[in-house]
Amino acid sequence: MSSPPAVTRIRRAYARAKAAAGGAWHARITIGDRVVVSDSDDEPVPGYSIQKLFVAAAVLSRVPLDRRVRLRSTDVLGGSGLYHLQPVHGDELTAAGVLTALLLVSDNTAVRLCGRLLPAAEINDTLGSLGFARTRVAPTPDPARFFLGDTTARETHDLLTRLAAGTLLDPAGTAFVLAVLRSPTGYHDGIRHDLSGPARTRVATKHGADHDTRGAARHEAGIVFARNETPAAVYALFAHTLSGADDYGPTHPAAKAHAALGRAMWAATREPGPPD
Repeated sequence: MSSPPAVTRIRRAYARAKAAAGGAWHARITIGDRVVVSDSDDEPVPGYSIQKLFVAAAVLSRVPLDRRVRLRSTDVLGGSGLYHLQPVHGDELTAAGVLTALLLVSDNTAVRLCGRLLPAAEINDTLGSLGFARTRVAPTPDPARFFLGDTTARETHDLLTRLAAGTLLDPAGTAFVLAVLRSPTGYHDGIRHDLSGPARTRVATKHGADHDTRGAARHEAGIVFARNETPAAVYALFAHTLSGADDYGPTHPAAKAHAALGRAMWAATREPGPPD
């Protein structure tokens, strides 16, 4: 367990980051088995791309990784991702490939492909069976289409805690998701921003960003692993009603806040030894 000074440092870093970024925050951070931050963590909020973690968990619970689906032009959505960059479509994709795109580059088209692998109603039923009472996608009249819906910081934190413990998915699914979330190809503008290359690979993270009539939302959730591969910290950070709706880079105040928290968590959870 982390020492009290480390806990105090993270609490202070969170308070400073929240004040500097502004907006409304909902967060849960643990160090080992100790709750360090619990801030409005039961209040439902639009999860945006953080919901893709829950979609992936539902699909992996019901669909084999070698299941195949064809990428149609009618599936393609713009925004984040890679499939919309292709000038032609028709690829035959495995569920493993779809979920890699969903989690690694937050591909929006992959959401629609997940809906074809597991319809929205079944995703919600599966989330319920996994113990998530407040996290749901929002179905549409087309069973294969849905909006990403709401979650809470507590349930997101719970998903990540159970993922790290190997109690959310089977061993193959657990290893697959953690490998994708820890990949150096993934998101680096928040928690990982000011960490070294080796340190970044010990952080499994997923971000979500969008805006609505209230302002911008910038979310990030993940796990910091110790050198012995045990989860040293788990974090779920949701911030909305922010400025900078068009700034999706590391210059956004919330991204800077996440980077400061990343430094604090890393300093608090690292073991004695050579620097990374």
